[in-house]
Amino acid sequence: QDFSYLRAQCLSQGLLFEDDTFPAHVSSIGPSLLPEDKLHQIQWKRPTELQRNPYLVVDGVSRFDIMQGEIGDCWMLAALGSLTLQKRFLENVLPKDQGFQDDYAGIFHFRFWQYGDWVDVVIDDRLPFLNGRYLSVHPRTSNEFWPSLLEKAYAKLQGSYQNLHGGYLSDALVDFTGGVQVQFPLKDPPPDLEEILKAADRSLCLMGCSTSNQLKRNIELRNGIVQGHAYTVTGAVKIRYKNGWKHIIRIWNPWGHGEWRGPWSDGSSQWDHVDPKYREALLRNKDDGEFW
Repeated sequence: QDFSYLRAQCLSQGLLFEDDTFPAHVSSIGPSLLPEDKLHQIQWKRPTELQRNPYLVVDGVSRFDIMQGEIGDCWMLAALGSLTLQKRFLENVLPKDQGFQDDYAGIFHFRFWQYGDWVDVVIDDRLPFLNGRYLSVHPRTSNEFWPSLLEKAYAKLQGSYQNLHGGYLSDALVDFTGGVQVQFPLKDPPPDLEEILKAADRSLCLMGCSTSNQLKRNIELRNGIVQGHAYTVTGAVKIRYKNGWKHIIRIWNPWGHGEWRGPWSDGSSQWDHVDPKYREALLRNKDDGEFW
């Protein structure tokens, strides 16, 4: 589908785009994501029906714009959180030639890397709602819609929203960058893992991590970590601590809340032994899903 041609056509006819290839229909949700009675309660709404002044992006793109909804696509959202840290990669995925202010016609497009090519995915902006709530990812700022629309384009690429329910973080990282992925099992990590992470951080690599789901998925343990869940790695530093040094890693939860409660967490006593200058620069004491 040619985004520019379709938008021009809609504008000339005074119509809002309706995408026949990924319709506002249960077929786009998938047959077994929800019980059948709930599937038929889904309503599709455009951002212009939800907000008087919707925007694609408000004050730049950030991982804190994203809050995971009912669908288990943390693997994709963790990769997306990492992508927001690298603006030069983000522009490949989120083209700037669109929005709700100029030439709005209910049509948007996003790009993903598939088998050696950037593929342009066109969507309409009708989003699925169940009982008045976003079925899937919802923005932290009520009038900012890039997370929901990008997720819809990725669902279209995969065939349905149901096909986002469970997947591999590494696959999404490749789809968003065209890069090569490397994995390190933490049961048997390389001896210089901390140095690898610091080098990767300096080299602007996108990074994520995940917990195993041998038990049940999305069970929050007592320490605040979630089983069978993907996270974004957002920083790695070596910090002066008491009389020595500590390697610490910063991680973000795509739920947008729910954090580690152990050593180096937001309120932990370890921070009392860190130079106030570094503590101020590194510690963000909020329930925003991010923690050291």
